[in-house]
Amino acid sequence: MTEAPDRGRADLRRTAERYRSTPAEGVETRHAFSFSGHYDPKNTHFGALLACNEELLAPGAGFEEHKHRDTEILTWVLEGALAHRDSYGHSGVVRPGMVQHLSAGSGVTHTERNVGGATGPVRFVQMWLQPDEFDAAPAYGLRKVEPADGGLTLLASGLERDAGTDALRLRRGDAALWLATAGPWQPLPELPEAPWRYAHLTAGSLGYRTVPGPKGGGRSMEPGDSVRITGEAFADPTAGETGAELLLWEMHSPVSYG
Repeated sequence: MTEAPDRGRADLRRTAERYRSTPAEGVETRHAFSFSGHYDPKNTHFGALLACNEELLAPGAGFEEHKHRDTEILTWVLEGALAHRDSYGHSGVVRPGMVQHLSAGSGVTHTERNVGGATGPVRFVQMWLQPDEFDAAPAYGLRKVEPADGGLTLLASGLERDAGTDALRLRRGDAALWLATAGPWQPLPELPEAPWRYAHLTAGSLGYRTVPGPKGGGRSMEPGDSVRITGEAFADPTAGETGAELLLWEMHSPVSYG
């Protein structure tokens, strides 16, 4: 008897399932993976992604100086403005419609704060990716995103395929971060294929089928929900009544140890 093909899995994680921490006054973080004092041995990473944190900083609040090493850190602001400053002299203010990349390399310290004078919070998504080049000099990038025609915009990539584009360059040669958007009740653009894909809904709502065809169960996503995708899972994603904005990681290899 012929075995049924393995179509992969679409593992939906609700925002309310995230581990919540309050590391400082005015700071609230919701973690998708094991992080700091919260450790779940079954949930340490997905593909090459090590962290996907939803952050909320009240006016005047932020993360004091702290150090990173050998981590690719990508930041996408949803509301407000985030001020970054690091020990290599890089500084920037990240606002909605901009993407920031800090490649920690051999080691860098930085601060992240709600921008001075703000009267409201800053909300952002921060993602950590394992590099495949280690102990390099730290690097920084910040760009305003010009949405591409068709609703699929490349934000950052380490793939040779994407060299020469406007995308921020990652120190991982087989991963890329995309922004996918669709209007009300419209299908998302065709998404890039990869053995590991991580989708995080930042705005609107989204429906999809767990696998292609009539046997795929229907699921829905709200802002903050994420899906860990392998194989052909996550079929026919379609925006809800207010449209949808989705961050999508394309990853062709998992975390490497040793």
